[in-house]
Amino acid sequence: MKPSLQLKLTPQLALTPQLQQSIRLLQLSTLELNQEIEQALADNPLLERLDDPLAECVRIAPNGGLDDERAIAAPSGPDSRAGATDAGDEGAPEDLPLPAGGGEAEPEGAWEAGESHGGDWGADGGGRGEGDERDYPQLAAARKSLREHLTEQLAGLQCTPRDRALVQTLIDALDDDGFLDSSLEEIAALMPAELAIEPEELSTALKLLQSLDPVGVGARDLRESLLLQIDRGDAARNCLPATVRVARAIVDEHLEALAAHDFGRLRRALHCDDDALRDAQALIRRLEPRPGAAFGGGEAGYVIPDVIVRHGRNGWVATLNPDVVPKLRINDAYAQILKRNRGGNGGLAGQLQEARWLIKNVQQRLDTILRVAQAIVDRQRAYFSHGAVAMRPLVLREIADVLGLHESTVSRVTTQKYMLTPFGIVELKYFFGSHVATDSGGAASSTAIRALMKELFAGEDPARPLSDGHVAELLAEQGFVVARRTVAKYREALRIPPLAQRRAL
Repeated sequence: MKPSLQLKLTPQLALTPQLQQSIRLLQLSTLELNQEIEQALADNPLLERLDDPLAECVRIAPNGGLDDERAIAAPSGPDSRAGATDAGDEGAPEDLPLPAGGGEAEPEGAWEAGESHGGDWGADGGGRGEGDERDYPQLAAARKSLREHLTEQLAGLQCTPRDRALVQTLIDALDDDGFLDSSLEEIAALMPAELAIEPEELSTALKLLQSLDPVGVGARDLRESLLLQIDRGDAARNCLPATVRVARAIVDEHLEALAAHDFGRLRRALHCDDDALRDAQALIRRLEPRPGAAFGGGEAGYVIPDVIVRHGRNGWVATLNPDVVPKLRINDAYAQILKRNRGGNGGLAGQLQEARWLIKNVQQRLDTILRVAQAIVDRQRAYFSHGAVAMRPLVLREIADVLGLHESTVSRVTTQKYMLTPFGIVELKYFFGSHVATDSGGAASSTAIRALMKELFAGEDPARPLSDGHVAELLAEQGFVVARRTVAKYREALRIPPLAQRRAL
């Protein structure tokens, strides 16, 4: 067969660099987006950030004004940028969106100043007037670690330098909860042989350590820690001797039975009545199972919502949180240089294009999040008025069809994006749930079923807790067809223990 050349046209979808960046930015969380922007600011000199807290008191434009046509700001409502598409246009826009609140440029010589400044800065760069006070942020107090807390107490003990060194060695061997994981023999084996450490010396050092605050620190296991707290702590100070005796016996020999709420076995083993057992259980509950947990823990993590839902004249409306919206623009000085020398510097021209792409893709990310959030609010209005028990079934496909987006795009938008509601901050994924059949032939959301189950378990009699089968019957009385194994699965998801562990005296 003779070879020949043929011209053939076939459609093919190509992922351009801008489209790839748009998809990547869409699936990032707010924290990851800020890290991406910081990296872009470090690599691209043509990109500037207007909301940099370190740049509040410096001139942000060479000409003394703001180039609003190159800035990006948060959309102010659900209708802004309603025509945002799924993947984004390929071209780079010449006219970028104006900031919310108008597009008028600030007067010549203006300075960026926050509301906390209490006044405008002078055009000559001067500070405040006489008598004004500057507001400086308060530095977070450093949290003392357990090791530091114990070392400070050790400095006040009257003991020999050798004993103090041994106690310090034991302090260094504690874990974050205040327990001594290694045995005294293992610790002695790690020490130099020339020190000739005797087992009695380590035992004395351990007793010194266990005499420090918090009570229970330096124990080898939970049993020893709880016994130390009963013998030396304040929890048993106002209790009857019989209560202390029963509590000590439970901790010493019957912790497993107490954890399983096997009160019959405890009564037979301790030869006590329900009142004594109840008082002993209350004493044990006042003890701290992790004596060192209050020291050296990490700072509490806070979730900043991407979307805020408020009730207005037209019902519930979703708006972007302005605190998480990055405000980016093109550097005016470099832009003027490129304008005067067109084609003279290919490297800067490429960075200018990348900066424009990033600004547009960030804006498109915000618009898509807002559109998806408003679509969720429109379909879950009962939740915002009545809570989780009014949640209706919702799937990603329903939101995708309404907005004309792909289902994978909705999945990216709802992952690691959070919404501030009247009932707290929840992830956008929270509003999507599977269907549960009802007696009337309709469907209910699994989220609403779990919320109803949580209310049932919260109102149960501790002496006669509800079984999974009984909960299934109660749900059936309200029209929800739920199997017992489904109730067990939802109960485990709610982190509610089984019936035996919920039973109380």
